[in-house]
Amino acid sequence: MASPSRTRLCADGASPRTRAVAAVAALSVVGAGLGLRAVADGGVAKYGGDALYTLLLFALVVLVAPGITPLKGAAVALALSWGVEFLQLSDVPAELSLRSTAARLVLGSTFNAPDLFWYAVGAAAGWSLGHLLRRGAGARRPGSRRRLRGTGVSGRPRPPTADGSRR
Repeated sequence: MASPSRTRLCADGASPRTRAVAAVAALSVVGAGLGLRAVADGGVAKYGGDALYTLLLFALVVLVAPGITPLKGAAVALALSWGVEFLQLSDVPAELSLRSTAARLVLGSTFNAPDLFWYAVGAAAGWSLGHLLRRGAGARRPGSRRRLRGTGVSGRPRPPTADGSRR
């Protein structure tokens, strides 16, 4: 009988730690955005905020779907960011922004093409961080298929070759 794993996994195969890290990341990004607005203005605040907006969406995507790969999470965050930006070509976000501060913060009001680039920067940052965190956790994850030097995929020693080496 197999021994139970010490690490509980969610239904999607991700550990609860992934959700906790994503929640802390989302709060940190909100804090960074507020801090950026407090100390900077002009293009730095605007475009930095655009990148942080997509980074926040990335963290929220991972929070909702912790088993998602960093590439898919970044793609979803980028698609959402671009979708909101292209929605600004209509009058809907501008009208909602007049009625609600929350709508103004989430939807914006006017289309600005350079924002699309900065959303991609935020998605790339999310992918990079997600990739680094997942790669670092890979060695500790139960069932990880990380290959050890001198072993087969299963982690068992390889049988010796004809010359006696274990390539």
